[in-house]
Amino acid sequence: MLSFSAYLAGPLASSVRQLLVFAWTQTRACAFAIALLSGVAVSTLLPGLPVARYDLLVVYGVLLTLLFWVRGWESGRDIAVITVCHVIGLAFELVKVALGSWSYPEPAVLKFAGVPLYGGFLYAAVGSYICRAWHLFDLELIRYRPRATAAVAAAVYLNFFSHHWLPDARWPLAGLLVAVTAGTSARFTVRGVRRQMPLALSFVLIGFFLWVAENLATYMGAWRYPYQLHGWQPVGVEKFGAWSLLISITVVLVAASRPERRSYGAGRPVDAT
Repeated sequence: MLSFSAYLAGPLASSVRQLLVFAWTQTRACAFAIALLSGVAVSTLLPGLPVARYDLLVVYGVLLTLLFWVRGWESGRDIAVITVCHVIGLAFELVKVALGSWSYPEPAVLKFAGVPLYGGFLYAAVGSYICRAWHLFDLELIRYRPRATAAVAAAVYLNFFSHHWLPDARWPLAGLLVAVTAGTSARFTVRGVRRQMPLALSFVLIGFFLWVAENLATYMGAWRYPYQLHGWQPVGVEKFGAWSLLISITVVLVAASRPERRSYGAGRPVDAT
């Protein structure tokens, strides 16, 4: 039997290293989002300029995208997926801002129907994270049901519009999402060891960190909810659930661009330790 000190130097130390590498790889996958939020933060400190802050952030987002492409951190296929995320996000913003769900109170030239073009980069950052995680973790979806998952994800997206006029179906849709992803796992590699996680759990975990990021973004004035217009307040915890549902759309888009990384069977073996 291992002594306590040997255990600390053996299995426990290995687990800690695995966890640290996993956290560092996640940080690398978030590079675009971190850079974008850093740009938003820096923009709040800039002195009065002849160019609106929102417009500067559009230019910054474009340059950031080009940098990631030129440096090879994102492929042409990644950029295509991220662009789709940007467009879908802008459509989402146009409807939500028109309905008063939130607002972008600062003036800008590149702003249409109350939505600055940089707003789409917030969704592009989520797309960038999923694409980079796919590469960095050698991610593979096991027992994935593409059509059923895509259908539920599309219904989730539509429900975020329709619930303003029809009954909100997010809880039934959450149940459906759990049902269509039951048995589906995301398999990934950390320090040469193959691991896996239920896909539904990954939605929840990503949703939580997106909710944390949303709190940071609204604190820096990236946008404002009605209850934040006269002073910042934390974003309601219900947005955590909303992000956990919405991330399914991005995962479906990225998975559709990588059919070779999906498996209807067991896929490659996973480490059992």
